[in-house]
Amino acid sequence: MSHEPSPANGKSIKIVIVGAGSVGVTTAYALLLSGLASELVLIDIDENRARGEATDLSHAAHFAHARVRVASDYSACEGATAVIITAGVNQKPGQTRMDLVKTNYGLFEAVVPQIAKHAPDTILIVATNPVDVLTHAAYELSGFPKERVIGSGTAMDTTRFRHELGLYYGVNPRNVHAVIIGEHGDSQLPVWSLASIAGMRLRDYCVQAGREYDEKAMDDVAQRTRGAAYEIIQRKGKTNYGVASVLVSILEPIVKDSDAIVTVSRVGTYEGVGPVALSMPCKLNREGAHQDVPLLLNEVEKEGVKASALGIREVILSVKKSDAES
Repeated sequence: MSHEPSPANGKSIKIVIVGAGSVGVTTAYALLLSGLASELVLIDIDENRARGEATDLSHAAHFAHARVRVASDYSACEGATAVIITAGVNQKPGQTRMDLVKTNYGLFEAVVPQIAKHAPDTILIVATNPVDVLTHAAYELSGFPKERVIGSGTAMDTTRFRHELGLYYGVNPRNVHAVIIGEHGDSQLPVWSLASIAGMRLRDYCVQAGREYDEKAMDDVAQRTRGAAYEIIQRKGKTNYGVASVLVSILEPIVKDSDAIVTVSRVGTYEGVGPVALSMPCKLNREGAHQDVPLLLNEVEKEGVKASALGIREVILSVKKSDAES
């Protein structure tokens, strides 16, 4: 089935994707199928490859009623509703997301000011890892309000978490309400105190279902969630489908101005640590990401958020120090 693009405020929707690698191109394809954009622009250092991808995507766009093109410079960002940054060195087997930071930070120093120059009113969506550190970098390098710099953050981890809980409890993941907050990485935090099914906290759900609440099983769920990307990368060398679908889910409420709640990374002060970017549930609309209502956490979870924020902040400061010395 084809979908007509859904313009916001009567205007056509242009989305720019910086980086025509696996994640960028899969995101472009997912956006075509979603019908959210009337124009997609790919920017990549390898322009020849990008043109090949754009041509291939254009054949799919025939059914989706959207235009796909390649641009050789960042002036193409002018008028974009959003610019999605997927460019950067990919995570390899055995690497953590933080191992990528120096190379990808340097890339952002070159790219983000150019985007900001040509598209001062756009919303930046960062998918490049380590996404929290680079969301903070994009915020500083662009000069944008914090609401208009959004990292994909733990939106993917939250999806994986709900998937794992759905499998364990035998319910559709869409009916599991649970989030992962903090770093998109090893210090991520499952919010067990608020996780629920059918309006009941997990312990209450187990009582009503006549089954035991298994603490060890829940720890295993959290571990599988945390390690999912590592396992996928070990097996196939990359992740792309899941993150592409998550990027579309972030973009949709921005385009449609729908005030949806999505767990994304945004710059702020968390448990007294800041400025730092990490993930919390945010309201997304055409103005960006808003943290209007603080998440109700217990004391253990608050400490987990603080530890996560401190870890991210330490990396941000070390990158800045290294950058100043070079």
